[in-house]
Amino acid sequence: MLTWGRQFAGIPTAISCRFSGSDRLQSTSQSLKRRRAGARTGLSHPLLAVWAGGASLIVLMPILAITWLAVSGGGADWPHLMQNVIPRATIRTLLLITFTGAATAIVGIVTAWLVASCEFPLRRFLSAALVLPLAIPAYLAAYAFGELFTFTGPVQGLIRVVFGFKTSRDYWFPDIRSLGGAVLVLSSVLYPYIYLACRSMFLMQGRAAADVARTLGAGPLKVFFRIQIPMARPAIMIGLTLVAMETLNDIGAVEFLGVQTLTFSIFDTWLNRGSLAGAAQIACIMLVFVIGLMMIERAARRRQRFSSQKTTSAVHDASRLSLSGWRKWAATIACLLPVLSGFAVPVVILGNYALKRLDQFVEPRLLNALFHSILVSGSTALVAVLLGFTLAYAARTGRSRFTDAAGRLASFGYGVPGTVLAIGVLFPLAALDNWVDAGFRSTFGISTGLLMTGTGFAIIYACTVRFLTMAEGTLEAGFQKLSPHLDMAARALGRTGGQTLRTVLLPMMRPAVLTAALLVFIETMKELSATIMLRPFNFNTLATLVYEDASRAKVEDASVAAMIIIFAGMIPVILVSRSMERRP
Repeated sequence: MLTWGRQFAGIPTAISCRFSGSDRLQSTSQSLKRRRAGARTGLSHPLLAVWAGGASLIVLMPILAITWLAVSGGGADWPHLMQNVIPRATIRTLLLITFTGAATAIVGIVTAWLVASCEFPLRRFLSAALVLPLAIPAYLAAYAFGELFTFTGPVQGLIRVVFGFKTSRDYWFPDIRSLGGAVLVLSSVLYPYIYLACRSMFLMQGRAAADVARTLGAGPLKVFFRIQIPMARPAIMIGLTLVAMETLNDIGAVEFLGVQTLTFSIFDTWLNRGSLAGAAQIACIMLVFVIGLMMIERAARRRQRFSSQKTTSAVHDASRLSLSGWRKWAATIACLLPVLSGFAVPVVILGNYALKRLDQFVEPRLLNALFHSILVSGSTALVAVLLGFTLAYAARTGRSRFTDAAGRLASFGYGVPGTVLAIGVLFPLAALDNWVDAGFRSTFGISTGLLMTGTGFAIIYACTVRFLTMAEGTLEAGFQKLSPHLDMAARALGRTGGQTLRTVLLPMMRPAVLTAALLVFIETMKELSATIMLRPFNFNTLATLVYEDASRAKVEDASVAAMIIIFAGMIPVILVSRSMERRP
């Protein structure tokens, strides 16, 4: 990368001088005009369109498989599902999404406003620490809260000691295994989605607009409700959409806490009732939820595109509201409580169990699960980065309706819950395995068995579909930081499109590629819903190992694997926190 920088250091400046002025750069060279026109339309790289279409087809195939299976599976299970399963599960899912969204919105908006607009003790530390709950998967938080609030846990134990109670009949205590408990757990670890979006919006626009409003005589609360909240509305909607998608995807927390959502109903209908068609029919209902959420998110993003402005020096220099007296300590507590609830509680409880079981680090059971996690996560990261790079590079070399449609289809996978993807992945892979096996039987007289559905390939496929958006978005952001002048300069010096990609773009894209691979790797390591349904026999990852132990009421034995997952999840969170520390 340094060699390339020295070799081509003067090219961007020279090209800028030649193309000085407007947004639509005009070249005096007719050959450069043709090359640029070919790059815009994608005609210079026809294979990229094919690869982009293949990537979108990989994402679309599970969705089509679910739809076909639901329609062709018959209606034998439909009356039972409509009478006993779907209405109750749909209501609980809507309630869980509504209450979790409301709780995360309150916590995320208030904490983002406090750290962006006010000055109080520990503000800089809490500004970064409020992101830490993103490192905690919801199912690990559920196990930790279950241990904290159970009858034998420290909270109820302290109540009995203080008030002299002997049994649970002597006092009332809310049950953590309930809808309210699920809302508490999910909101504790999901509020950073709204916090991050709102904090960025408040810093970019809210503080400058707030200063103007205050000079006109508006008080802090009036500025907050009349100026900053309306300006942050698109960011809030995007954050709420992500929270709703993560709530739909969760299966470990809702099962542990006894909340029968649509996600759990798919799991129960397929594995416990043995009805794959019934599970597919429930999955189609969930797809309606997902499509609605994605439409809301896209509408909010369009509105945000017109309202967001780049941060200027005036915004950086804007003064914060200095809190004094009890208000500054109330602000500190308000920002500290979410960190304690979403991060400190799981880490302290599970970490305390893990410290008493350090011998498990060398047990074959844990080592095998760790190896499987690394193998599946590494393979998924590799495939997702390759496909994401193809989509991002196709968008860079030439925008067309086809490449735009391919990118939109590829981004659809992130919103699909893992349980839904598991059904959509298993059915076509099983059909392909059966077709290959039948061919080998008729031709060679041998059976190939399960080549893909009986291995970790199905997990890799499902996780690739789910996290391809993450890789593609990171890589596209990396490409956007590279001026198109670089491509044109290399082509003007005689480099082909492939040579430009290998010698110019790839070295400069290395940080974005590594970041995308790291994010997909860690998210795959934490993924439970798809893994638990697609894993082969005697195949455990760290997530499924934790799930098995917790389902047998052995959370203590699951603590070592849980802490490994938490430490891995802290890597991208620390990177985000460090980037935030460099901001105001």
